[in-house]
Amino acid sequence: MKKNSPRRHASASALFAATIGLATVPAPNAHAQAPATVTTETPGNPSTAPAEKPYQAPVNLGEWASSIKFNGQLEGGITFNTNEPPSHRNFGSLTTDLANRPVLNQATLTVSRDVNPKATSVDVGFKLQAMYGSDSRIYQTQGVLDQLIHDRNQLSIIEATVSARFPGLFANGTDIKAGIFPTPLGLETIDPKPNTFYSHSYIFNYGLPFKETGALATAHVSDLIDLYLGITSGNDTFIGYGSGDNNNRPSGIAGIGLNFYGGDLTVLALTHIGPENSKHNTPFANSAIRYYNDLVVNWKTTPKLTLSLEGNYVREEGFRAEGWGAAAYATYAISDTVSVGGRAEIFRDNKNFFVSNPVGNRDFIGATRGTQTNFITARRPTTYSEFTVGLQYKPTWLPKLLSTGVIRPEIRYDQALNSSRPFNAGRDYGALTIASDFILGF
Repeated sequence: MKKNSPRRHASASALFAATIGLATVPAPNAHAQAPATVTTETPGNPSTAPAEKPYQAPVNLGEWASSIKFNGQLEGGITFNTNEPPSHRNFGSLTTDLANRPVLNQATLTVSRDVNPKATSVDVGFKLQAMYGSDSRIYQTQGVLDQLIHDRNQLSIIEATVSARFPGLFANGTDIKAGIFPTPLGLETIDPKPNTFYSHSYIFNYGLPFKETGALATAHVSDLIDLYLGITSGNDTFIGYGSGDNNNRPSGIAGIGLNFYGGDLTVLALTHIGPENSKHNTPFANSAIRYYNDLVVNWKTTPKLTLSLEGNYVREEGFRAEGWGAAAYATYAISDTVSVGGRAEIFRDNKNFFVSNPVGNRDFIGATRGTQTNFITARRPTTYSEFTVGLQYKPTWLPKLLSTGVIRPEIRYDQALNSSRPFNAGRDYGALTIASDFILGF
């Protein structure tokens, strides 16, 4: 059936990730300073840890350029749906929507220079990341390469930013970046490495933006408090009405991050507010506000166990639609190479507006533009639940030139908690999927 855009989301490189051995728990998309290295000395057992080198600013362009990094990453996988839907679509998923067929999710190339968090003078960096693959259908930016390829595997720009750190602003400095960047909202990210699972949550898929174009400032007020403030063109849009933006109004980002116990316990509360509908098909595009509100709590309880909780509320005034959700995560590192994880989630779409699957390869970005598109939806408002368990395995036999190697098998069960039958072309209350992906990076 045909449907207007439910949002036009996209998340994430993570600005913050909690790591447990190999396993990384989905971490808040927030900047959090790494806790200082602590060494313990006891009588007769002095610490042998090397002292950190003091920060030294680049003295010329060549020295600045010497810290530029080049990285590549590949992700592919397959999702088996036990219902064997005739449409070959896994309803309620976006990047893992193709059933029973292998997928090239992402092939990314990145060139970047990170700003130094200990800089004592202004430090400037940048990041350019391009992606090719099936995920790019979902992570497009209107007005930037979105008309280039019509196939399932497309090309997109995930990030193109210039960043700067100003150490004199607030106690721990201020970071500012401008350009195209993944949203800071949410727990899961566009980059698969920080995520526990191959499949994404309903919150990531339908309750948040994916990418922004604009500027974002993060003020590190103290070791405890980070403040966020930004202005963007909106979800998955560039600058300039028509070719880049789908309306004439900006959106804003604001929120706070709290860091306790040296970063072992973090809280991130962010909101994204602004009009997101297209003037091509909605007369209220410039006036109807969409609110994305997200809260993430991440707690590294022990060196091996990390618990995370995400709460989400989204409201679209133009269509009088609301959605809300909550997801709980647990990840335990069995060893340096193997970890186990679980996710339990509930998400309510009270007007059958947010949860949908694009039919065509260009329908997702087409909905952002306001063109005629086809989406698979439930037949009525639905409360969704999903339970996912999985492993993360880091092979030890990979070549040393590969900095990343992860295999992530998972089992997932989705269930409608009301009388709706959204799965398998409207025939089933639930869906059982068995999936796995692999990630290779250098």
